[in-house]
Amino acid sequence: MTKKIYVGNLPWSADDASMRELFSRHGEVVSARVITDRDTGRSRGFGFVEMAAGDADAAIKALNGTNLDGRPLKVNEAEERAPRQQQRRAW
Repeated sequence: MTKKIYVGNLPWSADDASMRELFSRHGEVVSARVITDRDTGRSRGFGFVEMAAGDADAAIKALNGTNLDGRPLKVNEAEERAPRQQQRRAW
């Protein structure tokens, strides 16, 4: 079973590979992704990492609050995203 981890307050220099490297020190990383802006392609300052449940818990404890390029990371278990409601347009 895997767990999804939210990683916030990422420096602009962070990319998928650097997140994978950082988290792989604490176990096997299934996936690592920095979220980017659709229009500019620039990092939005957060991302997600997926790891085995036990490894994820260890990584959260070890990395939450640690500095990465001068920025304290916010690392916790990702919450499920609420389903979007479609907006109705009045014509």
